[in-house]
Amino acid sequence: MKPEGHRWFAATYALQTRFTERGRMLEARRRLLAGLRGDVLEIGAGTGANFAHYPPEARVIAIEPDPHMLRRAQATLAALPARNIDVRLAPAEHLPFDDASFDAAVTTLVLCSVGDLAQSLAELRRVLRPGGELRFMEHVRGEGALVRVQSLAQPVWGWCAAGCHLDRRIEDALRAAGFEISSLKHSKLAPWLPMIRGVATAPSPAAADATPPGG
Repeated sequence: MKPEGHRWFAATYALQTRFTERGRMLEARRRLLAGLRGDVLEIGAGTGANFAHYPPEARVIAIEPDPHMLRRAQATLAALPARNIDVRLAPAEHLPFDDASFDAAVTTLVLCSVGDLAQSLAELRRVLRPGGELRFMEHVRGEGALVRVQSLAQPVWGWCAAGCHLDRRIEDALRAAGFEISSLKHSKLAPWLPMIRGVATAPSPAAADATPPGG
C-alpha cells in the first residue's frame, strides 16, 4: 500500500520555502553541505531545498516518505543542472540500505517530524560507515517560558504541519543514539523556534559495541 502523504502541506510548504529559502537560511544550507563527498544519504528531502548545494563530489541518495513531497523534490532536481542525486520514496525508520553503506548523512528540518525519532537515528547510525558524518540542521525545544509556549501550540501546530514536533530534544536524541557531536552551533529559525546546526560522527566498531543504538 502506498503512503497517502500530506498533499496540502506539501503545496503550502513549497510556497513557504520560496520566501524562507534566502539570506541566512540559504547560507546555512551551503555551509552545512560544503565539502561533502562520497556516498551521501539525505533523509526527508522534502521539496529538494538542499539539492542545489551539494558539491559535485557527493553521490547523493535522497529519500522522502511523502509521495506529494517526493514529486516536488523530483521537479526541483529536474530543473537543476546535472546533479548526481537519486530521489527515492522511503521512510527514515526503515532505510532500505545495507549496513555501513554511506560516508555521510544529512538531515535538515526533518527530525522534528519523523514518526519514531530513536528508530530513525538508529537506522542512520546503522547505514553510516564507522567515522561517517551526520550533518544536521534542526529546530529544537526551547528553554524557560518558551517551552510552555511550544507545548501549548503543539496540538494545532502538529496537525497543520504534518506531525512536526516543536519541542523535540534533538541534541539529546543524537547522543542517546550513540553519535558523538563534534560541532554544534545555536541559532533561531524563528523567534519561537531555536535551531541547532552541526556535525555528529558515527562511532567506531569498538564504541558501537559499548553503546548500542537507542542509548
